[in-house]
Amino acid sequence: MNDLRTALADLLDGLPPREVAAAVDRLIANYRGDTPTHAPILRDRADVAAYAAYRMPATFEAVRSALAALADALPGWTPAGHTDVGGGTGAATWAVQTTWPGERAVTVLDWAEPALAVGRRLAAAHPALKDARWQRARIGADLTLDDTDLVTVSYVLNELAEPDRAALVDAAARAARTVVIVEAGTPAGYARVIEARDRLIRAGFRIAAPCPHSAACPIAPGTDWCHFSARVGRSSLHRQVKGGSLAYEDEKFSYVAATRLPAEPAPARVVRRPQIRKGQVLLDLCEADERLSRGTVTKRHGDLYKAARDADWGDAWPPYDSAS
Repeated sequence: MNDLRTALADLLDGLPPREVAAAVDRLIANYRGDTPTHAPILRDRADVAAYAAYRMPATFEAVRSALAALADALPGWTPAGHTDVGGGTGAATWAVQTTWPGERAVTVLDWAEPALAVGRRLAAAHPALKDARWQRARIGADLTLDDTDLVTVSYVLNELAEPDRAALVDAAARAARTVVIVEAGTPAGYARVIEARDRLIRAGFRIAAPCPHSAACPIAPGTDWCHFSARVGRSSLHRQVKGGSLAYEDEKFSYVAATRLPAEPAPARVVRRPQIRKGQVLLDLCEADERLSRGTVTKRHGDLYKAARDADWGDAWPPYDSAS
């Protein structure tokens, strides 16, 4: 992330915060909306600068968190190729490099040339991304993808009408051995993720994360939604355009990681922030037997109690390295 922050700082140096702030307001409305735009959200230099300052670090952290859970479920696996659909300025490509360092064939597809131009410029600062392909493409029903190990689709489905969403997920399933989809951590974002999850399972994929199973989600429709949180450090420009003073913010996101490979999903997943009380920790879990439960871990559980005190929202439970 430090390399990305440095590249972003160089890119944004001298940019008028007020100009970026105005574009940020419009971006917020678009990303939180439920209506597809039928046009690229990032349309000009101000939009791309706003995205780079406001959204790219958050997208990076959300995707990185999803990929970390995938890596836990696929120990020893490293993707030889990566295609990022709707990748814009390339946040997911940086997240993949953070998770699995090294050179690989990388293709970023997006319909906004200004975003691709910024992505190319940022990628020039990373040796492993210098040969990445940045290609303009209409993201929708007519998209075709070359075969690859990993396809990522982050914060894209909200921009598409339902037929285009379905076609994109199907194209990813045909092309990739592993697919990771990330959306905003809202009820609507979760609904899009579940829709994609169901299509991937029907295409023969198994769920690697966050779910500990590939059966139906145990959350009753309309009662709640599955989402997680990633902490995002905020740059000085980020704080200026957001009008805040905190050095961080929490990005809420929903995701699914599905694969055709032999995966080892978590035995259970922590789906709420753990509640630490005197001598005990309360964990809300999604379990492998397709149910939601609340577990209580106390001091008498020994090392597991220590692990519970360190557990975070979104973690596997028990930890992959637990001996219990």
